[in-house]
Amino acid sequence: MHEIVIRNGVVIDGTGGAPRPADVAIDGDRITEVGEVTSGGRREIDAEGLAIAPGWIDIHTHLDAQLLWDDAMVQSSAHGVTSVVMGNCGVGIAPVRPADHGWILDLLDGVEDISAAALGATLDFQWETFEEYLDVVDQGRYAFDLGAHVPHSAVRRFVMGERGGDQDAVPTGDEIAGMAAQVERGLRAGAVGFSTSRTINHRSRSNGVVIGTMSAAPDELIGLASACRDTGLGVVQLISDVYQSDDPEYVAAELDLVEALTRLGRPVSMSLLQLNSEPERYHEVLDRLDRVHAGGGNVWAQVAPRPIGGALAADASRNPLMRSASYRDVMADAPARRAGRLADADLRARVVREVQASIDAGKTPAPDFDSLFPMSDPPNYSPTVDDSVGALARAAGASPVEVLYHVAAAAPVDDAVVYTPFANFASGDLSAVRRMLTSPRALFGLSDSGAHCTTICDASFPTFALGYWSRDTDLASIPAEYVVHCQTQRQAAYLGWNDRGVVAPGYLADLNVIDLATVGVRRPRLVRDLPEGGGRYLQKADGYRATLKRGEVVFENGELTDSRPGRLVRGRQPAPV
Repeated sequence: MHEIVIRNGVVIDGTGGAPRPADVAIDGDRITEVGEVTSGGRREIDAEGLAIAPGWIDIHTHLDAQLLWDDAMVQSSAHGVTSVVMGNCGVGIAPVRPADHGWILDLLDGVEDISAAALGATLDFQWETFEEYLDVVDQGRYAFDLGAHVPHSAVRRFVMGERGGDQDAVPTGDEIAGMAAQVERGLRAGAVGFSTSRTINHRSRSNGVVIGTMSAAPDELIGLASACRDTGLGVVQLISDVYQSDDPEYVAAELDLVEALTRLGRPVSMSLLQLNSEPERYHEVLDRLDRVHAGGGNVWAQVAPRPIGGALAADASRNPLMRSASYRDVMADAPARRAGRLADADLRARVVREVQASIDAGKTPAPDFDSLFPMSDPPNYSPTVDDSVGALARAAGASPVEVLYHVAAAAPVDDAVVYTPFANFASGDLSAVRRMLTSPRALFGLSDSGAHCTTICDASFPTFALGYWSRDTDLASIPAEYVVHCQTQRQAAYLGWNDRGVVAPGYLADLNVIDLATVGVRRPRLVRDLPEGGGRYLQKADGYRATLKRGEVVFENGELTDSRPGRLVRGRQPAPV
């Protein structure tokens, strides 16, 4: 008698192999049988007409702080995610000296849009070193497993003091050695790798100062990453401005640096997007990574399965309607009263006048209404210009502000009302995304779960990737088994988490039971459930019959259970014997 048997499903096993009919038996936290399971189960799950796949592995999150007050982290766990990596982009909350608590909260607020007020109300900083932080995380149990990078920015401040936050400060040889020692200690304590940021987009909230690691010289970066070589542990993750720079010398130098990092003998990954300003750059990056790989470098691009874009709720600060004092007054009212007030024709006319007057006066940049798209349910993440607020206004002979007001008034309270893609959409479709996803150097990532809480809602990437690319796309579809592989075994192999990502005996019983005909995402909703009333976007998923973590059902028919079998994962994990 097995503890659980999932029967009559089609197994997509994570290896990229063809789907096949099979049952899956589970005992304890492991898969014990795949095929025709003749023994019964104390619990049986009927997967007739459904797929059985490994749980998703999200390698790019910023849940370092949220896990300390939220053991479910439903923005990810509701989407079939059973393992995550946090501390990406060189940003994290350890190591940190007591005098630098405010500094690190300000950096998180600015870089990751995680409210410093919410963090300050909840973090008691029971740690100073990175190893102590891991020990605190290890005390908890969660809806999924978590691993953590040693973050460059925190290490730099920890060793260099205030100079560490200055991108122009050059560390001494002793300081580089001190930082490398911190990285090594973190790796030996169980960090999955070392991460850094080299982008001008990452700034502190209070003063807009660029992250201190932005201009780190090669000797500093290679010096710290050498801890991975010296220990034989961990990966190196970075974000760079390569994909958005118009300076060919800078691009060449950055890619040379990435290649140099691969010579340390550890896996290296970098974020890759397509921007309107440099729409062909991603080709150059992928071609270079192919050449580095051919030369023996273990190098990867972390790519996103759809545009990176902002979701704007009715009361979002970036919503152009918020330029109207009359509209702000309505948004300050109780949510239950908003819809009735917005239906008033006099209010509508007044808001339109006020917003248009603000635009005409040049008080703020005029919105690009052709890049604002009404958010439907389910969302359309590949809209055309004809779907935009600007085009709808021209067709109706109305002003774009009037159309935007109508869209906001018609949307359910707290739902996102418009969507504006700002990366991966330069050609007005997802052809560039498809090219990146199908690269042999691609790792599906960049969900940023836990960050950009009131701006971006991309923790749903794994669900979207499977539903859209294997079923719904207007472009050439991608086989479901490839999408599953890229969200499971490929991620696990990159991290050295060799105990998961495959549906086979001996592997962790991290599983999704999925209806491939309906799997998909719903319209984002802004929920104010963070500490100090902070908001975050959540996005429901369709199509998941059950998600199991270590043999326990954590989600069932879209509802979270009480099980919390997830834990800290320290370093690489051995493959089943």
